[in-house]
Parts: sequence; C-alpha cells; structure tokens
Amino acid sequence: MKIATAAYPMDVFDTWSDYEAKISDWVSEAAGQGADLLVFPEYGAMELATLAGLDVAGDLEASLGAVSERIPDADALHLRLAQDHGVHIVAASAPVFDPALGPRPVNRARLMTPTGTIGVQDKQIMTRFEREEWGVVPGGPLRLFDTALGRIAILICYDSEFPLLGRALASADLLLVPSCTEKLAGYWRVRIGAMARALESQCISVMSSTTGDAPWSYAVDTNCGAGGVFSPPDTGFPPTGVLAEGEIDAPGWTYAEVDTAKVAHVRADGVVLNRLHWDEQGPRAGAPQVVPLA
Repeated sequence: MKIATAAYPMDVFDTWSDYEAKISDWVSEAAGQGADLLVFPEYGAMELATLAGLDVAGDLEASLGAVSERIPDADALHLRLAQDHGVHIVAASAPVFDPALGPRPVNRARLMTPTGTIGVQDKQIMTRFEREEWGVVPGGPLRLFDTALGRIAILICYDSEFPLLGRALASADLLLVPSCTEKLAGYWRVRIGAMARALESQCISVMSSTTGDAPWSYAVDTNCGAGGVFSPPDTGFPPTGVLAEGEIDAPGWTYAEVDTAKVAHVRADGVVLNRLHWDEQGPRAGAPQVVPLA
C-alpha cells in the first residue's frame, strides 16, 4: 500500500465551503498520488472553531464546543471523500463532547473507510496542558481496527510515548500517531515514541503533525512538525528504521510504500524478535540489586 501522512497547517475559514474545499483538495492530492491511507494530525480540526468567529476560536472553552458541534459534518465530508476516492482516512483529531463519557470533551481521532464505516479512537493520557488548562479528558478504550489494509491502531500524540499502550496494540500492522507539538523538542519526543513502538512491536508507525502558526487559538497557536513513516531497523527495512520523513515545518504530504508482508516476515524471522521476547522482561525487571562500589 501507499501511505500519505500530513504536515498540516490550520487556516481561518469564513464559510463551511472553504473548509470543505481545503479538505477535498488535500484528499484529492494524496489519492492522485496513489495513496491508500491518509493520516491527518492531532487537533488539526481546531481550525473549525474559526467558523464561529475569531473570538470563539481564541477562547479555550468556547472553542471546544464550537469544534465538537462541527464534527458530525466533518465526519460526513471525510467519509464521502473516502468513498469517492477509495481510500482510508484518519481525520484530524478533535475535541468531542460525548455524553456517554461524561461532561468534559475527549480528544478523538476517526478512521474512515471506503466502504462507509467509521472507527473512533480517543486519546488515553492527557498532556499537562490538556489536563491542567483545557479540561480535555481521557476517552474510550484502545481499539484495533481490522481493515482491508491490515490491522490498524491509533495512539494520539502523547500516547505514543507510553510503551504499555503500544504493547496492548502489538498485533497491529500499522500504528498511526497523529500529533500536535509546538516545538522541535515535542516533535522529537513523539517521533522517538513512534519509532520505539515500531521497534518493540515490529510494525510500521506513521506520524502526522500540525505545522505553522495559528495565532487565533491559544490552544494550538504554535506548531512544529513533519510527517514520517517508520519501521523496525531489521530485515527488509531500512537500517535507520526511517521509510520516509518530511521536512520540518514544510506543509504537505509525505509518502511511503509499505508492504505488510514484510512486517509478518520480520516478526517471524527477524535478526531480533523484540515483539516475541517482550515477556522475558517480566522476571528480570524487578527492583535491581544495589551494589556498592567504593
């Protein structure tokens, strides 16, 4: 398959048609390059708040509701585009008020398929900003999606930095990591996490990023990132574990050709077998012996 992962700038919109045109152009471009899976970033949907006016977009609490109200329409748009182009799309994650999960919003990514189905994945672990200032809370459980492209899982941004979450999804062929980071250090934290999860689970990880300035939003005002596709540095894959990487802060798609048969092969007969040997850590990972050395 061919994967397209975004370095995505957020814009100000006067009308819904402006947003629809932007998303349609992005999807059309990637599909025109032969992409089968398109991955948009974390919180890229915050640009929808500008449809309610810049005063709303700039208010932390008001922007949450403004975006959440638009998600049904955004999902319908992405689903139509997935069907029209015959592609799978991970829409940019968004704050969503879900009455089944409580009074505060969750950070939700949505996976659209060309057959008209939608799977949702909520962020599990909140950053300090989300929990201390914004009031965005953990959502529903981790999920594995069986698709025509293989088994897909999603860890949103900060979640990729936690190995036990990755381990719970170790049967995924593709681990998608939509991200939103304001500085280069944040980008590299998430990228290192994505690459570590690819190493441990011997899978393909796909990182997308927001990029550029959005001065109309206190939540996502500064963004730094790039698209990237990573693998285990093992048989059949690059020795760096990097299948593709975009240029930092250069908006657009980064593409990579991926063969999931290589994932199956490296899991069965790689130079090392990290995924298989994971459980051997248990007996050896207790409290270390303290050895005084004068």
